[in-house]
Amino acid sequence: MTNTQANNDIREKIQEEVEQARAVCDISGGNSAECAAAWDAVEELQAAASHQRQVKPKNSLETYCDANPDADECRLYED
Repeated sequence: MTNTQANNDIREKIQEEVEQARAVCDISGGNSAECAAAWDAVEELQAAASHQRQVKPKNSLETYCDANPDADECRLYED
């Protein structure tokens, strides 16, 4: 999955959660615990989206391994 796809997926999920939160708040009232929990879920998704947008620059080893994936220094070992 590309970064663009991931961003689109999370935007769609945020929109779904916003609609769900509005529905919950309409049913249970704006001051209910259910309404607060629904909006908390929206805020958590928005925070996750924000973290995904922060691009961490690659260090020199990551850059080297991108250019030389078969190099000994770039081997990945699984337990």
